[in-house]
Amino acid sequence: MKQLSSLFLVSLLSGATTLGAYKLFIEKDNRNSIVTTSTNSFGRTVGLNGEAIDFTAAAENAVHSVVHVKNVSVRTVYNPILEYFYGSRGGQQQEQVGTGSGVIISEDGYIVTNNHVIKDATELEVTLNNNKSYKAKLIGTDSKMDIALLKIDADEKLPYSTFADSDAVKVGEWVLAVGNPYNLNSTVTAGIVSAKARNLDTRGIQSFIQTDAAVNPGNSGGALVNTRGELVGINTMISSPTGSYAGYSFAVPSNITRKIIEDLMEYGNVQRGILGVEGGELNSKVSKEIGIEETEGFYVSSVSKNSGAEKAGLQKGDIIKKLDNQKINTFAELSGYINSKRPDDKVQVTFVRDGKTKVVPVTLVKKELFNTEFKGLELEDINSSDKKKYGIDYGVKIKDVTSDALKPYQNQLKGNIILKVDDQKATDVETISTFLNRKGEDKSISIQMINRMGQLSQVIIQ
Repeated sequence: MKQLSSLFLVSLLSGATTLGAYKLFIEKDNRNSIVTTSTNSFGRTVGLNGEAIDFTAAAENAVHSVVHVKNVSVRTVYNPILEYFYGSRGGQQQEQVGTGSGVIISEDGYIVTNNHVIKDATELEVTLNNNKSYKAKLIGTDSKMDIALLKIDADEKLPYSTFADSDAVKVGEWVLAVGNPYNLNSTVTAGIVSAKARNLDTRGIQSFIQTDAAVNPGNSGGALVNTRGELVGINTMISSPTGSYAGYSFAVPSNITRKIIEDLMEYGNVQRGILGVEGGELNSKVSKEIGIEETEGFYVSSVSKNSGAEKAGLQKGDIIKKLDNQKINTFAELSGYINSKRPDDKVQVTFVRDGKTKVVPVTLVKKELFNTEFKGLELEDINSSDKKKYGIDYGVKIKDVTSDALKPYQNQLKGNIILKVDDQKATDVETISTFLNRKGEDKSISIQMINRMGQLSQVIIQ
């Protein structure tokens, strides 16, 4: 009995020692973790400790390089009642003030913001994080991509943001949005990259970075930075039925932004290059309709004349898989990558033809040389003299008529300026080309245009 009691005592002490060791050494290390396991042995430890990710260094860097932008504009307000009784009085001048954010990108005072933040400004004022204010000069804008470049002359070297490679940003990566929502200076919010190359069908911009970091009115033009404080995008818009943050916000990628501002500094305008292909992204439905097995990639429906793609031998039916090392599945991914390039840049295009993968170098050509053909009409962008002649700021010109069915009307159509195709505003050939390719060749289109006499007309082409 005595021997049995001793054995029980030893067992009890051994159990207590084991439990104590577990509590002291193992449970202490694992109390902030969840261990996930699977039948495939892919288990890993996921840290839940708030100290695992530290945003303070990134926030400290970013807040000092983000500024408040005040836009003062003047508009004329008319009073119809006074005009009715006293005749035209020329209207009353009324000052309007708008605000937004901007990001310092050089120590000598260059600042990038959104075009819509500074649009129609008669006076621009920039306030730094240290509350110093300066008058700003507008260097240039790109309304298509909603980017503007400002310059201030400060009396000191300024803190500035460095550019990250936005192509290397990953979905799920932590990011910070820094700006001045509702005139609240230096506000920092955190979130993750929700998606890349997001196409919202807005004019021009077709490759946003989407994030769930809170962005509100006033954040426009502010910085989207990674956890190292490097600039990955310029916050531009939100998706919301109320006009305030409702879960998603969108930024122009840093690679596109950097290319635009470098062009504005060097050339005074944006140098756009094009690949010279038209088409759309593949999925099960589209692939079934055109009779192919591939469900990923960009399907080439046509190749533009005299383009780099044509000279490199790309053909209708080719499926583009990669541009350089960038995987291409959607039009937004293709457009976003090309928008970070210039005319005469070479791009390695990986594509599939007849089940075989091929790679060819394609030299991008100037966008101004881009034209497209649809339903027998060859279209090109209008130039500054056309805009001045007809008093318009957008439109697409009918360069030639190639369809036998439309040849009898060649004299009436050639040289006309298209303003709308169906309900799509004809801002440029690229926009109209994308719209027409989505619509399809077999659908009739309604065209609103100005003829060479300046008269407005509308025709339907089957």
